[in-house]
Amino acid sequence: MSARLEVGDIAPEFTLDTADGTVSLDGLLEQSSAGVIVYFYPKADTPGCTKEACDFRDSLGELKNDGYRVVGISPDQPEALRAFADTYDLPFPLASDPEHATMSAYGAYGEKTTYGKKTTGVIRSTIVVGKDGTVLHAMYNVKATGHVDRVRRALNAG
Repeated sequence: MSARLEVGDIAPEFTLDTADGTVSLDGLLEQSSAGVIVYFYPKADTPGCTKEACDFRDSLGELKNDGYRVVGISPDQPEALRAFADTYDLPFPLASDPEHATMSAYGAYGEKTTYGKKTTGVIRSTIVVGKDGTVLHAMYNVKATGHVDRVRRALNAG
């Protein structure tokens, strides 16, 4: 299992494909005044992942006003991410990590328990990276429902 990031760690840089080209942590940090919310989810267009993505979409205005950018990362291919973003009008980048390299670097891929069974896969997680590239918040094994509100409270956003 990948080591989890902790507050104060330097967030690993990434450059990943999206349906619109590539996205990088450095690029998102340059566009932000406060930092980047990096969230990892198992599969586009599934009930929990859709709920979480739509919650980020609905909170994006407040998060942006507070200086944060959002990026979602999953193992899905860019074409599937395009369809997901188009279907639910998701206005932030969705990045493809089919080899799980970025997920592993962030501690968001490994052994987990799902319905009582141990499996290996994406661990639903959110990492908030400050403007200086350090981890401000590291949240692992989060529930899709209500999670974005918890992130907003942690950031005192909105």
